[in-house]
Amino acid sequence: MAKPKTFYVCNECGAESPQWFGKCPACGTYNSLEEQITIQSSVDVPSRGGVSSWQSTQTNGKSHAKPAKARASLTFDQITDRQIARWESGYGELDRVLGGGVVPGSMVLIGGDPGIGKSTLLLQVSNQLAQKYRILYVTGEESGQQVKLRASRLGVSKSVNLVNDQEVTVVVDTTLPIDPDSIGADLYVLPETDLEEILREIDSLKPNVAVIDSIQTVFFPALTSAPGSVAQVRECTAALMKVAKHEDVTMLIVGHVTKEGAIAGPKVLEHLVDTVLYFEGDRFASHRLLRTVKNRFGATHEIGIFEMVAEGLREVANPSELFLGNRDDPAPGTAIVVACEGTRPIVVELQALVSPTSYPSPRRAGTGVDYNRLVQILAVLEKRVGIPMSKLDSYVASAGGLNVEEPAVDLGIAIAIVASFRDRIVDPGTVLIGEVGLGGQVRSVSQMELRLKEAAKLGFKRAIVPKGTKFLDLNIEILQVSKVIDAIIAAIPHQELTTDDLEPDEDE
Repeated sequence: MAKPKTFYVCNECGAESPQWFGKCPACGTYNSLEEQITIQSSVDVPSRGGVSSWQSTQTNGKSHAKPAKARASLTFDQITDRQIARWESGYGELDRVLGGGVVPGSMVLIGGDPGIGKSTLLLQVSNQLAQKYRILYVTGEESGQQVKLRASRLGVSKSVNLVNDQEVTVVVDTTLPIDPDSIGADLYVLPETDLEEILREIDSLKPNVAVIDSIQTVFFPALTSAPGSVAQVRECTAALMKVAKHEDVTMLIVGHVTKEGAIAGPKVLEHLVDTVLYFEGDRFASHRLLRTVKNRFGATHEIGIFEMVAEGLREVANPSELFLGNRDDPAPGTAIVVACEGTRPIVVELQALVSPTSYPSPRRAGTGVDYNRLVQILAVLEKRVGIPMSKLDSYVASAGGLNVEEPAVDLGIAIAIVASFRDRIVDPGTVLIGEVGLGGQVRSVSQMELRLKEAAKLGFKRAIVPKGTKFLDLNIEILQVSKVIDAIIAAIPHQELTTDDLEPDEDE
């Protein structure tokens, strides 16, 4: 008779333990062990030529003397070369983060907060791909009617096929000609959570692309654990990956995230797939960022920018205009920087506000900038420039809420803070690029030429950059500085003093 066996599995690393611990012995995460129950058969299953049969061929721990010969392994010369032909998804921003397009037979994992637009993006991409390829959209969280209702809002539902219990007749050639008048021509929707039914549908329909929304709702009936558990997510992903590689089916998988922002489930989920994308953005803002953190077929740390509108997600062709403030009406305490996300330069406006503090310890707050770097820059300004930042509250934010945490924006943060302290306006035609060192020096950064070309394209006339870097003939004036104090003098032009400027400050 079968006997139940209880063990505990870590949600973070997948390690198994015979008893419950408050802290995982493997990865050290607290409260991550979950109880799992498996049925252990009381009948011993004999070995079928596995490790035991291999050991039986050994004599006294030594193998028989015989010439070395490969059984299944191949050399590089024996492996045939195949050119990877990417598919255009219909969205240039998605093709950018994927490394140039959708790779046939690849497995892409997309994670993001609830309501950020993951299902909307994949439904729109499925509609574009359905003009040339056969698409199967598996939804485990919504019914077919709900998907069709959202598709009609997005303009996709003219010909969405709802897969039911009846067999679906498919043609042998899965690549169809483009028909501009047919929206969603070869898009099939399957409301199902059973992994075996999903695999049968993939085998019957033979799609080019299968969308799984989401992997946490899919379950394997042979496992006793609940859907979304470590064992279920691991086994379901492994089964889908085997189908993707053997049948050359592209898998686009939606993954839930935890309250910390990481993809829920074991970390092995991200190791199994070929590409991991994170869909980020403030739900109160209109823009969304699609960020690459892993890509076996392209570069990482690329971003694609979308804007949420009534008709769904729309690509942002020029993201610098989205994160750039009004240059015709500049305000004190603003500075323009050029940040690089992967190979994409983005011009961003930084805003700073400095005011006398009412508390023994001044407040420091940053939105879109790294807090530790902000505190470091404030210390440099007090020590090297002489501004009493220890008596001032400091607030720094990036326009549009874009996260600009690279060191190249240090100089812009410093200039914006000084401009707010002196209530001065930075020249609106100037961009600031450079890293601020602890000694008050301005250090060089990478991809300088790319940043300057983006600034020149948007009409900026001058750039303040670190000293010692050689530049090509660009349509922008280059001003090189070596110290923060030199950058302050160059960025904030001389302004006529008024009677108010001659009066002492109230705190002095």
